[in-house]
Amino acid sequence: MRSLVAAVTLMAMAGGAAAQDRQVIQVPGALSGLPFSPAVRTGNLIYLSGQIGNLPGTRQLAPGGIAAETRQAMENIRTVLTAAGTDFAHVVKCTVFLVDIADYAAMNEVYASYFPASPPARSTVAGSGLALGARVEIECIAAVG
Repeated sequence: MRSLVAAVTLMAMAGGAAAQDRQVIQVPGALSGLPFSPAVRTGNLIYLSGQIGNLPGTRQLAPGGIAAETRQAMENIRTVLTAAGTDFAHVVKCTVFLVDIADYAAMNEVYASYFPASPPARSTVAGSGLALGARVEIECIAAVG
């Protein structure tokens, strides 16, 4: 029983430390008035909010379909990673959300160009809709560079 109490106490202390260590990453030119941060750093990890293929500072999607939106989403991720002091080489996990799984191959071709060696772990899911009518959204977790 003592070991259980000690374990719970350590977990509570660790959670408190993580909360104190929480740092919101600000990105110059990011859209304002949204109820989420572009990224949050805690410890040695940076959790990026999902990025869609909107042109920087606007609610307009990159024209040209899934490939163009994926490229712009990845460039938006690059901007957040840079603001957080890291880069694509330090990304450890991504989740890709597609409106239509038929876009998988075209998205994957662009996505893969950002990780030419040792790509991060990844999940891909298809759903019924994304913000601003986007066809793709990508979120990542990165280590501090």
